[in-house]
Amino acid sequence: MAISVETFFLNPDAQGTLQAQIQQMVAEGILSGRLRQGEKLPSTRKLAHHLRVSRITVTLAYTELLANDYLSSKGRSGYFVSENAPEPPRFPPRPEAEEALDWSRAIGQRFSGGTPHLKPRDWSRFRYPFIYGQTDPTLFDHANWRLCALQALGQKDFEPLTSDYYDQDDPELIEFIARHTLPRRGILAEPDEILVTMGAQNALWLATQVLLTQRRTAAVEEPCYPSLRNILSQSRCHIAPVGLDEDGILHQDIPPETDVIFTTPSHQCPTTSTMPLSRRRALLAKAREIGAVIVEDDYEFEMSFAGAPSPALKSLDGDGRVVYVGSFSKSLFPGLRLGYLVGSRPFIREARALRASVLRHVPGHIQRTAAYFLRLGHYDALIRRMSGVLSERRRVMSAAIAENNLTLAGQNGTGGSAVWMRAPEGVDTSVLAAKLQSRSVLIEPGAPFFNGATAPQNFYRLGYSSIPASKIPDGIRIIGEALDNWP
Repeated sequence: MAISVETFFLNPDAQGTLQAQIQQMVAEGILSGRLRQGEKLPSTRKLAHHLRVSRITVTLAYTELLANDYLSSKGRSGYFVSENAPEPPRFPPRPEAEEALDWSRAIGQRFSGGTPHLKPRDWSRFRYPFIYGQTDPTLFDHANWRLCALQALGQKDFEPLTSDYYDQDDPELIEFIARHTLPRRGILAEPDEILVTMGAQNALWLATQVLLTQRRTAAVEEPCYPSLRNILSQSRCHIAPVGLDEDGILHQDIPPETDVIFTTPSHQCPTTSTMPLSRRRALLAKAREIGAVIVEDDYEFEMSFAGAPSPALKSLDGDGRVVYVGSFSKSLFPGLRLGYLVGSRPFIREARALRASVLRHVPGHIQRTAAYFLRLGHYDALIRRMSGVLSERRRVMSAAIAENNLTLAGQNGTGGSAVWMRAPEGVDTSVLAAKLQSRSVLIEPGAPFFNGATAPQNFYRLGYSSIPASKIPDGIRIIGEALDNWP
């Protein structure tokens, strides 16, 4: 039986070359059972004409499927679905009876229901996406990242690509972090004091699990990164929110029973303020006085385009009580999920053992690709390019905010990629955000950054990492109009 040529069509939103799309289309048809063993495929000429592609493109796709035993060729008779092609799985019909198990009792611990902090998945379709932490595809170095990924797939790197590191990491990536990245923050560390993680959030989770129990207390900034509060809540430790001023966390208000202090001194999340050197020394002295560990989340230090970054809290640490969290996900792209922990050997030993029991290690290919990208200078070139663009965007953003009489609640003096805003009293920025979406503007409501039901409703964050400078003035104008016409 011959398969009709009308069975095939190309998805206009599909990724990859035309050859790869045709190959995938046929393979998926076989795996789904739509194309069955022994059935004849359309000729290369007919399919090429139907899809409006060159005949050689279809021929190359068929040849690749032939090599993988999805298709077979019978001389001049054409191409057929191979008798050895994988068959679609056959499952017995699912019973229609409702589940009898009471999951409300069966679930021992609940991890859902934390503070929501969701960005729209389709944020890129909005004309004015003032969303923090997303990648601008016009800035990223696609070509060199792809070359580094291909290099990491080569025979020379077969062992790091395929090996089970168990609890270890790619030595080349660790070497670069130790000898290049950390010294730029004033930090000196040996390889066994560094652990690669699945992004900064995974690093915060590991630190929480190692350092806290149900009987211990964690001090957090108020407001703070919402996902950190979720992580701490899941650990069932006691949480002590500590207020901020323009210089960061108010160290004198940290409770004496605190065991771990979580802080973002370089770019406070979300206010973006920078903790001055004197406050950093005072915070270290407070931690020493009460015997607490400090977890320093330095998630955005590479974005210090407006001035030299302050030395990391970890670089001032004389007694090993600071655990440092770094990330490449913010400066490269969030989907990379690549971060690292730096701390004293006893802490890293426990964090390494915990990571090994949960996910063993970060995939070798990701680590080696990143190592090449860093080592060959592509990363530094990317940071320089991004810094110039973000500096211009912030200049445009500041001018537009002033022109539209909006109120800044916090802005970092050294750079960053977001500003913290305050709307007039009585404005609920969650409602404001919903109204602005109808005008293709995205903002981030501020309430999720605060603790408890009494959180102020009139704060919001504007990111500029993924919106062109040319669009910023119109987007800010629309926000200003919405506030002028509130409610």
